[in-house]
Amino acid sequence: MPNWVDPRIKLLSQPQTLWILCLGWLCAIAVVTLFWGIGDIGLIDETEPLFVEASRQMLVTGDWITPYFDNVTRFDKPPLIYWLMALSFKVFGINEWAARIPSAVAALAIVLLSFYTLQQHSPLLSPAKPSPSHHSQRPWLAAWLGATMLMLNLNTYFWGRTGYADMLLMTCMGGALLAFFLGYAQTKLSLQQRWYGAFYVLLALAILTKGPVAILLPALIIGGFTLYVGNLRQVLQEMQILRGTSIVLLIALPWFILVTLANGEAFLGNFFGYHNLTRFSSVVNAHSGPWYFHFLVILVGFLPWSAYLPAAMFRTQPWQRKQWQQRSRSEQLGLYATIWFAVILGFFTVSVTKYFSYTLPLMPAAAILVGLLWTEDISEQSTHPPQRWNLSRGFNLALMGVMSWALFNCPGWLHSDPWMPKLGEKIAAAHIPAVGGTLWAIALVASILCILRRSNGLWLVNAIAFLFFIGVVLHPAVSIADRERQLPLRELAQTAVAERKANEELIMIGFRKPSLVFYTQKHVEYIEDPKQLQPYLKQSKLRTPFIITTPALLERTGLLPDRYQTLQQSSVYTLVQLKNKP
Repeated sequence: MPNWVDPRIKLLSQPQTLWILCLGWLCAIAVVTLFWGIGDIGLIDETEPLFVEASRQMLVTGDWITPYFDNVTRFDKPPLIYWLMALSFKVFGINEWAARIPSAVAALAIVLLSFYTLQQHSPLLSPAKPSPSHHSQRPWLAAWLGATMLMLNLNTYFWGRTGYADMLLMTCMGGALLAFFLGYAQTKLSLQQRWYGAFYVLLALAILTKGPVAILLPALIIGGFTLYVGNLRQVLQEMQILRGTSIVLLIALPWFILVTLANGEAFLGNFFGYHNLTRFSSVVNAHSGPWYFHFLVILVGFLPWSAYLPAAMFRTQPWQRKQWQQRSRSEQLGLYATIWFAVILGFFTVSVTKYFSYTLPLMPAAAILVGLLWTEDISEQSTHPPQRWNLSRGFNLALMGVMSWALFNCPGWLHSDPWMPKLGEKIAAAHIPAVGGTLWAIALVASILCILRRSNGLWLVNAIAFLFFIGVVLHPAVSIADRERQLPLRELAQTAVAERKANEELIMIGFRKPSLVFYTQKHVEYIEDPKQLQPYLKQSKLRTPFIITTPALLERTGLLPDRYQTLQQSSVYTLVQLKNKP
């Protein structure tokens, strides 16, 4: 064991002390990563407001069965995320913090469950290695490393701080898969059945978060894993499938029955047909991408730990089936995580519709794999990391160099979004590129020194650098982006609410920004083609509408300047009111 680790680990010999220190560490970085300033920015168009406003309308209308957005049914997702947000609104009030707290709590929950799973079972990544049970502190090291890596990455940072359903899905599906392994590896029958019961409960919650794919993916992962190790029939008997199916149906089925009774074919065709089958077989909502799309998402989203994923998966040697079969169940976590990772990545690589969050449920598996990789080499390789790490370490250094270079040069790239054309200028004025570029340059130098000294402290350099990156780069950059992109809309919404009368409608022309519905808490009429405004006005029974658009799009409506009054101009947006109806 390296001399920089050994004295510290020997001092922490009491399990109670280890629990307090490790959980304290995780909660401390959760404050920085997940909870710090979570409500300081507005809702992010165009998707987040759809979830949040549907939850608000559920609370206001009292209809907890059919989700609505702007008085139109929204069957994109099942209701669990809406229920949690609505309950949060009821407790904390209707605001951004309350909308996002379910995601933040979900992220912390899956991190803690991953920690517990790694701590409870012998961390073995390679089937050819001897049992590590004689290393009493090794499970704690694996749990600490894996949970830290799951907390400190771009995916957890973004999805854990926004009001989407994706982090909740990662927690429910990932939690179900971890609960299965905790039951699978348990030697006491009573505890085994409790964990299998937890698996079924979390699986049902995953179904209420995402739908049928929450059954399919765990079935493929668990089926593939148990087939590989040759105990599928035995495990199915242990899991008491009939009992488990009853639990899942009891929790998940009532909503599907009630929403079908309330909406009939509209729900069945939209939810099961369009948002499930169609998403897999064709492009939906223009979310397309090349076959390697999700490989890039994992590379960037799991920074900086993605540099070690290929080495970790190779280390499991999945082709060594007989050796894995000879291992105890508790020692098969590395293999299980490899199959978990590969099934989800493969499934969504085949899927035609591509979206950044689809592979999020594989993140716990990725953190387990890399955490086990580092654990093996920290605890067994002394101060001499193996030569097979050369490629991964070089990739790690390259990623740090790219991060540094990209941050120094990013102001020139941040002007392509038409809704925040001055973002690069504002970011540069706040010195964020210089601070971020310098941070990763220092991390690069520190990493090189670790390698030259043959020290395993490279993981700590990555962790500390990313933690500082969140605090001094991501948090302030996100705040600036919000002021440039979303604050102008909130300001216009506030003005529109103050000026509007009961019979006056709000129209948005040329683009859709759903956050306006949340911030005005009124119906917003969207007109995509500016030329359709005047025909629409002739048919409208409401008077003197308010219009939010851009000056260029306003000109394309054909309205003469004397027909409207400009109430407010904010960034690229303008708010006008028609003086009278034509």
